[in-house]
Amino acid sequence: MSVLRELRWPLIFGLGALALVRPAVSVVETQLGVDDPPAVPLILTVLITAVWVAVVGLRRIAQPVLTLLFVGLTYGVLAIILSGVLSLTLEGELRGPLANPIAIGSVLMINAVWGLVAGLLAWLVQRRRGPRPPR
Repeated sequence: MSVLRELRWPLIFGLGALALVRPAVSVVETQLGVDDPPAVPLILTVLITAVWVAVVGLRRIAQPVLTLLFVGLTYGVLAIILSGVLSLTLEGELRGPLANPIAIGSVLMINAVWGLVAGLLAWLVQRRRGPRPPR
């Protein structure tokens, strides 16, 4: 349990919230009637992952894999909430994972895997940089 106390929860929440750029871009495009090429979500995912890996890997955050696993889960929870709020606001009815609760597990699992992969990459960045300098 002490490992969870070592995690930097404001950082986890902030990086998870940063990933809300993905659904925000999609919503804006939909509202403007713009059809985005399928590469846009993929490019945004790569860019967000690069930011996550850079922040955690280059800053030598303790427990990089666990930190980014929780970042992915945080994003998943926030995306589920955002989906519910926006579907009610924009479409007048609840849609997305909250309307189909069985999908909540899938959303969280996919985003946990995303965070896990990013965490492994951040861990590799930390390993490549060598040991921490003494404080």
